[in-house]
Amino acid sequence: MWDSDLGYSFRHSPMAMVAALIAFICLFCALFAPWVAPTNPFDMVALELSDSLLPPIWQEGSNPKYLLGTDDQGRDILSALMYGARISLLVGLASVFLSVIVGVTLGLLAGFLGGILDAFIMRVCDVMLSFPAILVALLISGIGRALFPNANDALAFGVLIVSITLTGWVQYARTVRGSTMVERQKEYVQAARVTGVSSLRIMRRHVLPNVMGPVLVLATIQVATAIITEATLSFLGVGSPPTSPSLGTLIRIGNDFLFSGEWWITIFPGLMLVLISLSINLLGDWLRDALNPRLQ
Repeated sequence: MWDSDLGYSFRHSPMAMVAALIAFICLFCALFAPWVAPTNPFDMVALELSDSLLPPIWQEGSNPKYLLGTDDQGRDILSALMYGARISLLVGLASVFLSVIVGVTLGLLAGFLGGILDAFIMRVCDVMLSFPAILVALLISGIGRALFPNANDALAFGVLIVSITLTGWVQYARTVRGSTMVERQKEYVQAARVTGVSSLRIMRRHVLPNVMGPVLVLATIQVATAIITEATLSFLGVGSPPTSPSLGTLIRIGNDFLFSGEWWITIFPGLMLVLISLSINLLGDWLRDALNPRLQ
């Protein structure tokens, strides 16, 4: 019944269908970039400096094989967008996944067990909420790069994911804690306690499935937030490494050429970032309304 209600709501929501189509196209191009992209923009051997700063095909002086033009190194902008979106989505999805695990676990423990553990976890949440998320991410990312100045790309991405995760788990913990405090007073939990079921089993088998609805909605919306945070860090120079640039890095590179007339180097990555974030946010809004029709 739940699946059929969601399917009915999706089929009767043009906004959700359009957002899902845009998100699917972006995700498909990102996942299959090595096969879909016209060229590999990060293959330094294949780059032609003579093709640098070429405008899109509809402007004079363009090259027909570069649909969206090239950057200062001769990289195809269209191909760079696909590879850049791949990195941005990887960081966004991985950080949200870790945030959900940490936040849901701590929220369950705080809401179900209560007492000193609940007070301690909530005070940590209050401290984390008192600082802007981007500031904490900048601090953690900066410390990680200072400790590992010669880190490879994998370690650099790990530091970036951890920095975003540390600022994202709080909302899941507070949401799950509130839902768990309601669920633990219901009859099915009391019955499980009377029959001798352990607290850990009650949380895992009974409470957790009933508090995951708001978590799914929040996670959908937080993917877009994580992608924007990663793009902001990359734009400031503490995000993705230059050897594997994300959309934020591409925007930062293009910003140096924006006022000299090569607008396409920064505009197209910015549009790609807006499309991904907006489509995911619209899907999150639809999912929230579909799971709780009273909010409509």
